[in-house]
Amino acid sequence: MIPQLVTVGYRRADGRWLRLYVPVVPVGLVLSPLLLLAVLAGLVACLATRVDPVGALRGTGRVLWALPGTRIEIDQGRTAVLVSVR
Repeated sequence: MIPQLVTVGYRRADGRWLRLYVPVVPVGLVLSPLLLLAVLAGLVACLATRVDPVGALRGTGRVLWALPGTRIEIDQGRTAVLVSVR
């Protein structure tokens, strides 16, 4: 299952959290022209480095498929960042 929602949390200096909820599908639709350019650039890079483009696409798909349920927490000093993929 592809990710549906990405939650990004940021702890401000005063200790309060700022949370941003990013829906993946609408953002993907808005950025789809750039995604097409990125895929073409990836195809050119694969051909230039003699990497199988189908294998690279398959690996990228597997990484995206494994993202739901991922939680990344970074805490350093008074700053904290939390990224949660659902």
